[in-house]
Amino acid sequence: MKKYKWIIILLNLIIVLVVFNNSVVKKETLLTDGTLILLELTPVDPRSLMQGDYMDLRYAISDNLNDNYDNEDSSKRGFCVVTLDDNKVAKRVRLQNHKTPLNRKEFLIEYNARQWNGITIGAESFFFQEGTAEKYENAKYGGLKIDSEGNSLLVGLYDENRNKIE
Repeated sequence: MKKYKWIIILLNLIIVLVVFNNSVVKKETLLTDGTLILLELTPVDPRSLMQGDYMDLRYAISDNLNDNYDNEDSSKRGFCVVTLDDNKVAKRVRLQNHKTPLNRKEFLIEYNARQWNGITIGAESFFFQEGTAEKYENAKYGGLKIDSEGNSLLVGLYDENRNKIE
């Protein structure tokens, strides 16, 4: 019986490592091959005593979504369809439950609807090194890399001139 116990433990460990590595590979692929879009930020307090220095991110394209969202008839997960202007700033077109239909020059960002904080699009917080809050206080855009499946990954914050804040 001891022999089977170690085999089961080893198989579980291998499965966990495969799943973890697959997730890392997907994120790395999204970072290198994804399309950069900028989402305009709405003002939020950038500090938390419990979690350290971070910025709670709220995107302008999320404004008024909760007013038009009916929790009973709408899906808990879906896609926000956006278009990009010449500066790669996203403008909301519509919400939809599936990846299609999708017109030319439209992009998908997956959304989640939660009962306690409504619809969230993209990353909800940005953590930064303690003591550097002043640098991020005037952030105007959140930069996300997105793929054709609607997956998104926050890559940084950008200033009013659409330059990445380093």
